[in-house]
Amino acid sequence: MGETLPRALGGAPLQGDKLRRMVRTFRVKMVLLGSSGVGKSSLALRFGKDEFRSASPTVGCAFLTRVVHLSDVTLRFEIWDTAGQEKYHSVTPLYYRGAHAALLVYDISRRETFIRAQLWLKELKKHSIPGSIVIWLVGNKGDLAEARQVPVEEGQALASDTELFFTETSALSGDQVSDLLLGIAHRVYECIGEQQGGLSEWQETPLVDMHHRKTFSPLASCCKAGP
Repeated sequence: MGETLPRALGGAPLQGDKLRRMVRTFRVKMVLLGSSGVGKSSLALRFGKDEFRSASPTVGCAFLTRVVHLSDVTLRFEIWDTAGQEKYHSVTPLYYRGAHAALLVYDISRRETFIRAQLWLKELKKHSIPGSIVIWLVGNKGDLAEARQVPVEEGQALASDTELFFTETSALSGDQVSDLLLGIAHRVYECIGEQQGGLSEWQETPLVDMHHRKTFSPLASCCKAGP
């Protein structure tokens, strides 16, 4: 079922506050692209909360976070679940601009979504710098194997021809979802993390006591979306 994914985080657990403070946390922006109904929102929910529930079509974009601990760093994934409907296609590049990882998701029981994933790939490559993003082809809904229209070998062949990583998952059962996220984390850190300007370090914004703050700007914001 595609490339073998790492199943262990690796590395001995850190001991003591001093060692824990040495582990750096980096921001990773990841986007999910694909046709409506392929299970992008369900995958995002599995990534973020390890839950499954039936989802309505995404309007615009939804956002979740998930922290992944590797042996020597922590990656804070900012997961952007984009709408798959054609009417939102023109604004989707705004969401995957600056992404470090992209999942091209299709439904293994609907061939048209596999074809559509290839169009998403062309659009993604048009708006990204080669080597700046890890792209993963994901055949979702593995629980519908009896209704399969896209053979595993065909997904593997497309990934091989276009130099993508490949995995089949089931957001419903959770099969391969955690392994997929861990695999993406390793690849992002290996391919992008060490590059100059590759990943930015994430710092938690400290809480501010407004009762003792002397000045306040109405334009200030504690939240920032995107890279």
